[in-house]
Amino acid sequence: MGRIGDFVHVSGINLYQFAMLRRIPRYFREWRAYKDLGGHPTWRDAFPIFVDYASEAGIASGQYFHQDLWAARRIFEAKPRAHVDVGSRVDGFVAHVLTFMPITVVDIRPLTSDVEGLNFAQGNLTALDMPSNSLPSLSSLHAIEHVGLGRYGDALDPDGWKKALRELARVLAPNGRLYLSVPVMDPPRVRFNADRILSPADVLATADNLNLRLLHFSFALSQGPLHTDVPLAQTDFSAEACGMFEFTK
Repeated sequence: MGRIGDFVHVSGINLYQFAMLRRIPRYFREWRAYKDLGGHPTWRDAFPIFVDYASEAGIASGQYFHQDLWAARRIFEAKPRAHVDVGSRVDGFVAHVLTFMPITVVDIRPLTSDVEGLNFAQGNLTALDMPSNSLPSLSSLHAIEHVGLGRYGDALDPDGWKKALRELARVLAPNGRLYLSVPVMDPPRVRFNADRILSPADVLATADNLNLRLLHFSFALSQGPLHTDVPLAQTDFSAEACGMFEFTK
């Protein structure tokens, strides 16, 4: 992205919105035309939206879209007796799973919810309050790459992601399923304090040391389609992607 692009990204500046300002004349033309047709817009209730004139119906691509759908479908097909998630998006993946089964969510941050079927426990990904070998179905999507960077108030630790993966492996039951996604690219990077982009080989090596066996690997680029059941060794990771790993123990 480059230094300027990185700054714009983290500062919250929306260049796309600035570009949309050129559509202000259209807004006022349509305001006048609406009044001429008998409508009664008032300045008090003006609410200009400039970004939707040529937008698509929705977003059906990208890393978060594909990872949430990928993991939810795998769990639906597996039909586990219970599922626990650590750190994934509540308004994405967790909501998908809630359509067909209850789910327990663990996060270092608090969560207030009265949604039926959604159980919550506040906890640290590197020290889960769960017995070893106890969970038949477990997920952590776009979460472990943040551990140890302090972004969410956690302690700084350069090996935080490895310790998080070790803890996931500890609580996973024998023959259970772990659905994991992380940003991947070669060479790896640390974007302090946002996240890490991990080398797929490092993820596999760490998992192998924890007696985790890879069953399936899929990935999606930032705006591309989902590539399912890909031979990891034959995949080019020169561009950042969301790597989706299904492990068993």
